[in-house]
Amino acid sequence: MTGITAPTGGAPPATEQSHAPAATSVWTLTLGSIGVVYGDIGTSPLYAFREAVTAAVGAGGTPSRDSVLGVLSLILWALIVIVTLKYVLILLRADNHGEGGTLTLMALAQRALGRSVGAVVLLGIISGALFYGDAVITPALSVLSAVEGLKVATPAFEPYVVPLTIVILVALFAVQSRGTASVAAFFGPVMLLWFLVIAIVGVWHVASDPGVLAAINPLHGISFLAGHGMIGLLTLGAVFLAVTGAEALYADLGHFGRKPIQIAWVAIVLPALVANYLGQGALVLANPKAIESPFFLLFPDWALLPMVGLATAATVIASQAVITGAYSLTQQAIQLGLLPRFEIRHTSASLVGQIYMPRVNMLLLVGVLLLVALLRSSSGLASAYGIAVSGTMVVTALMAIVVIHKGWGWSLGASVALIGPFIMIDLSFLGANLLKVLEGGWMPLVLGGLVMIVMYTWRRGSRILFEKTRKNEVPLDALVAMLEKKPPHRVPGTAVFLTSDPTCAPTALMHSLKHYKVLHEHNVILTIESAPMPRVDPADRVRIEPLGATFARVLLRFGYMETPNVPKALAIARKLGWQFDIMSTSFFLSRRALKPAPHSFMPRWQDRLFITLARSASDATNYFQIPTDRVVEVGTQVTV
Repeated sequence: MTGITAPTGGAPPATEQSHAPAATSVWTLTLGSIGVVYGDIGTSPLYAFREAVTAAVGAGGTPSRDSVLGVLSLILWALIVIVTLKYVLILLRADNHGEGGTLTLMALAQRALGRSVGAVVLLGIISGALFYGDAVITPALSVLSAVEGLKVATPAFEPYVVPLTIVILVALFAVQSRGTASVAAFFGPVMLLWFLVIAIVGVWHVASDPGVLAAINPLHGISFLAGHGMIGLLTLGAVFLAVTGAEALYADLGHFGRKPIQIAWVAIVLPALVANYLGQGALVLANPKAIESPFFLLFPDWALLPMVGLATAATVIASQAVITGAYSLTQQAIQLGLLPRFEIRHTSASLVGQIYMPRVNMLLLVGVLLLVALLRSSSGLASAYGIAVSGTMVVTALMAIVVIHKGWGWSLGASVALIGPFIMIDLSFLGANLLKVLEGGWMPLVLGGLVMIVMYTWRRGSRILFEKTRKNEVPLDALVAMLEKKPPHRVPGTAVFLTSDPTCAPTALMHSLKHYKVLHEHNVILTIESAPMPRVDPADRVRIEPLGATFARVLLRFGYMETPNVPKALAIARKLGWQFDIMSTSFFLSRRALKPAPHSFMPRWQDRLFITLARSASDATNYFQIPTDRVVEVGTQVTV
């Protein structure tokens, strides 16, 4: 019942805005961002360097000094160019009222263009679909790579790695319903300890071979790629594992603000990652056999088990961040009309972003467990990881050109000149990762394809259904004029009729007149609109338009980061002159029973998928938080 309208007007230049409490200091937010934003990219040293060097020399090969320095150079410059320049310095400025993320960028691009453009919506659907692939792979890869450290301590643990990983993952998803607020306070300190430890051990090994610092010269990476052909391209795909998680910088912008995220990256995260990767390089140069597990072999024997514990905690935190990110993305997709309504539970009375979605949680858990059971090693999962993230980065860059050109007022040439080089780099990484399709890379593609089909079907089916029902509806103004002139029998109270089209008489109103032959003393035609912004100011939440002595048209606007609460929003209308009393108000909703039409605008399979999605949607009463004892549902049958 949500009416989604095209954004209007140009987008102003990005401004710094955060929804964190004003009293929260920059340093507190910086510590929080270390725990939430950088969990994924911060745990990449567990597997990224190992996979990249293995790709460079082949399984069982002996790493040479040139190959190690070449891989290190590629990793360091990927961190500098992709993460620092593209995300930290540029994309963090492309905020939509303080919020970030791919669907936020889609809404920002639509607002900048002044209309809903199919190509931009398609890019948003692709990026959202690929994010779900990332959300499934990240917990599986991160936790499994940490638990594999037990094999380094003693080979006797090897048979227990996969079962223990499954136990940890099941426990992680099982506690999601309790919310993350209670454990989030520990995220920052734990990840800060993680970065300090990996930096210290990295510096310790670099001191034994300072020559490894030569990898800072980008010529080592360039010469490696130029001299190794296809092997160099395969290595580039593995190098990309070092920057997975960069999208979290942008997605979590609204939680912490631009400055804390930038401070955390420049002052703590980037130096720690660089030190650790250089340390792993120095270790492998001193002992080529250490490539089997270079991260854990950085530590002395007595520190191995404590590091496995710390690594497991860090990877659980990384997984937690991407799981909650999937909840937020789903909520945005629902508000933007890309998915049907799912049940949303708020787990915090003070933090609006703390939500839990049971259906999404179950689907993610099933996907994660299937990945672990099928691939059974972090090396196998690493092949599947890069495709989802690199694809998302390409789409993000394309939408950024639209925002910079139309929203920020740059010329098209300047916009392409700024973002074009990043697109070329992202495409290179995507191409390199696509070479791993048969090794497991097909998984995120299949998952992303399925999600894209679902989103596209829901959006297309909703539009067809809207157009079909509108043809049979009566213009609201004409009906109100007739009813005001010759009213039927009146009953006390207020009737609220929900509709997605405020210009036509709601189906529930027409059926009420047809079957009950009565009209309430006061009648409200209510439309709920998703605004192209994260949150709507309460002063702009309600718009009331009188249609007659006993009729009014009310528009409620909610941002795509908000969960609609109709009674609470209508209470605001009291300031606008409407004496709203929930106990004397009845809400009339139309419940549509969908059937495939003999001649449909969609293929038969897509018809059936749309009908299945519509039936699985959460009840509108619960989604809009309307008291169930104040609701009257009127059933209708519609063909699509």
